[in-house]
Amino acid sequence: MSLSDESLQETKVELLEALTQEAPNKEVLAERLSELRSADIAEILEDIVEDDEDLPTVLTLLDILSLERAANVLGYLPGEVQVEIVEKLSDTTFLALLEEMGSDERADLFNLLDEDRREALLRQMAHQEREDLKRLASYEEGTAGAIMTSDYVAIASGMTVSQSMMRVRQTAPDAETVYQIYIVDSDGKLTGTMSLRQLMVARPGAVVDDIMIKDVISIGVDEAQEEAARVVARYDLLALPVIDADNRMVGIVTHDDAMDVAESEATEDFHKGMSIGQLEDGVSRVPIWSLYRKRVFWLVLLVFANLFSGAGIAYFEETIAAQVALVFFLPLLIGSGGNAGAQAATLMVRGMATGDVGVKDWGKLLGRELLVAGSLGITMAIAVTPIGIMRGGEALAMVVAFSMVTIVLFGSLLGMCLPFVLERFKVDPATASAPLVTTLIDASGVVIYFSIATAIL
Repeated sequence: MSLSDESLQETKVELLEALTQEAPNKEVLAERLSELRSADIAEILEDIVEDDEDLPTVLTLLDILSLERAANVLGYLPGEVQVEIVEKLSDTTFLALLEEMGSDERADLFNLLDEDRREALLRQMAHQEREDLKRLASYEEGTAGAIMTSDYVAIASGMTVSQSMMRVRQTAPDAETVYQIYIVDSDGKLTGTMSLRQLMVARPGAVVDDIMIKDVISIGVDEAQEEAARVVARYDLLALPVIDADNRMVGIVTHDDAMDVAESEATEDFHKGMSIGQLEDGVSRVPIWSLYRKRVFWLVLLVFANLFSGAGIAYFEETIAAQVALVFFLPLLIGSGGNAGAQAATLMVRGMATGDVGVKDWGKLLGRELLVAGSLGITMAIAVTPIGIMRGGEALAMVVAFSMVTIVLFGSLLGMCLPFVLERFKVDPATASAPLVTTLIDASGVVIYFSIATAIL
């Protein structure tokens, strides 16, 4: 059973009180920690690490845990917190923890260390472990290779079921998952896959080549990590095999890692959608200066973009002076256009992110958006017409109604098309969401509204 936030805080206070005693009772602490899940312990440690003075407390807690449990807890912590902790550990202790960590978590942590610490650790590692770590750490950030693990169960082509079961028993203790088994030939090339259930129910003397699934879904080691997450989600895979340019199997991307990537990408797109740069850490932990720097660029840029709205209003001063009631409807109209545009942009950006839509679908989507946006504009125009009649008569109501339809239609089409334009120019489509779209529509809406007013009135 997972702990509530309140229970977690109570547990944290209990642990701190026990640890700050002159002679902490490690047996009692060990018993209390055994009742907690590794993720909950990691959350408690993360809160403690926020105060540098409490690092000795964290080290004491880790020392109480078994080596395997401590490595598991360490894997749940954010990268910068991991680095703070391991900087206080000796190379011997740190190496012991690294050996217990999953290969992908080990490589991620290794890449966060400074060059001197990495070299010192590599010199003390066994040859096979050193080469595996260097290989995993060498893949470019954001690729399938960077999030994959090399801890998987593979059996040789030509083995019988009974031989394969023996191989599974040998490799299972260190594997990330044993539920999916991969078959490779003598050159290490991926030839097939099967589930553990298939292997268990097969005849002991049968050859795995005859019962394996040969049409294997896999991904290249240099493919984007979000593509790996998309493939895992689309085909409901427990793990996705990763292959190199020669079709040799080099690792797997597990379902939980794919979920982490999906969450990270969704958060990144959400931030970009609000014109915020990518944050290196959670909003509660990112430095104030970094948070300011990530937000200020687009805000200042959009301030100057809004000057076009002011220029549009200045250009139509005579029209406004003649019909002051027009000003009453200006925020309503450009706000409606901005909202409609932001909706359309959000739908397109999310559709592109999930692979639901692509550039090839632009024509079909344009036709659909014309119908939907036109209907929305007419509905909103009907809703606002009575207010226009009350404020300035039928002529003003006609101006407001025509403007509403035109601005909503224009805003929706702009919001729909802008992500595709940005994609065409190799810019992240997420940049096209709310602030950018609404700013562009504000300026355009002013011109559309007062142009229609000038023509009719």
